[in-house]
Amino acid sequence: MVIQRDVELFLVSHIYLAFDGAEAFAREQGVETLDPSHFITPENIERLKQAIEANRVQIDYTPPIQKDVKKETPVADGDSQIGTVGCVAVDSHGNLAAATSTGGFVNKMVGRIGDTPIIGAGTYANSFCAVSATGRGEAIIRATIARDVAAVMEYKGLSLKDAADYVIQECAPKGTAGLVAVSATGEVTMPFNTTGMFRACATEDGYSEIGIWPSV
Repeated sequence: MVIQRDVELFLVSHIYLAFDGAEAFAREQGVETLDPSHFITPENIERLKQAIEANRVQIDYTPPIQKDVKKETPVADGDSQIGTVGCVAVDSHGNLAAATSTGGFVNKMVGRIGDTPIIGAGTYANSFCAVSATGRGEAIIRATIARDVAAVMEYKGLSLKDAADYVIQECAPKGTAGLVAVSATGEVTMPFNTTGMFRACATEDGYSEIGIWPSV
């Protein structure tokens, strides 16, 4: 049995969905889904095995160490920052949206929740700005990074850039976080306090920016 809902009414009365209800709603809206077994690959199994043997938690999507590679060949050390994919957007009416998908951790405790699904930590949008964060989830949760950017804009009257710089440099521990953000007026900023952060932006007038390392 398929139940059709009035999406507009639903979105007015509901803000947050999770687990089976979220998946059912996604399917109703035509979003393609895959069985969880799709994500169980030989590489993932080997990655988990190595993390368990080393008794450590590591960022997901770190390539498994190849046992037969030569010593002079560089290999990942478990700290590869390529798991999170986030985006923010503003339309011509100033409506803002943010979305974040995480790579997560390998060998984490059962039940661990990172910053990505926590509104105000890794993801947030209101009438002032939209923010998507990346980095160490626990640090981002403690600092409520995404919400704080909007709060500093609202209560201190700072620009998006100044607000985001303050939160990243003063509130988040060094080496733990970065973010992408856009304001209702189209201002864009992408600060981070790590060695680098993969980032890009584009505007309807043709401007684009792509970067990894700090701007000179």
